[in-house]
Amino acid sequence: MKNKPLKFSVIKNHSKKQWILFITGIIAIIIGISVLGFFGARKIYRELQMQKMLHENVVIEIPDIKIKAPVAEGIDNKTLSKTTGHFPGTGNVGIGNYCIAGHSSIIYKEYFNNLKNIEIGMEINLYDLNDKKYVYTVAENFIVEPNESWILNDFGDNRITLITCTDDGKQRQVVVGIMKQE
Repeated sequence: MKNKPLKFSVIKNHSKKQWILFITGIIAIIIGISVLGFFGARKIYRELQMQKMLHENVVIEIPDIKIKAPVAEGIDNKTLSKTTGHFPGTGNVGIGNYCIAGHSSIIYKEYFNNLKNIEIGMEINLYDLNDKKYVYTVAENFIVEPNESWILNDFGDNRITLITCTDDGKQRQVVVGIMKQE
């Protein structure tokens, strides 16, 4: 029996398929690296922005539930989409009823997502622009309707009031901390 030589077209077609798969694989790898690079760079940028804001603003920290956030002035959508915000016209750091709003959402900065896990007796730390620490003890945790603004009133003591949406967004969770006496 005589061996027939292989036809070049069979080898050529097989090579074309291999090249197509190879090029497709390379393209998939490049796209994957690009997507990962984009999200990685975005995460690094957000982390750098947060670190910058932590140095330039008042900072709230609740170590027991791993909350640490800068507190900017104002509660407009632009502010709350980046950080937590101090209600204008409410107390100052360490004086009166210092009220802070923050989102608990996956859409915006989720600084207050863990606030639902707060317990009476936990400590809330507030740091002013000079890094002076004010310590509050959680005294109340309750739910109100969105139009209940009495929670922003001055109650004649030094307190911190934290406000965020409930999981369904229909009501507001309110956490009140009373300042510890030094």
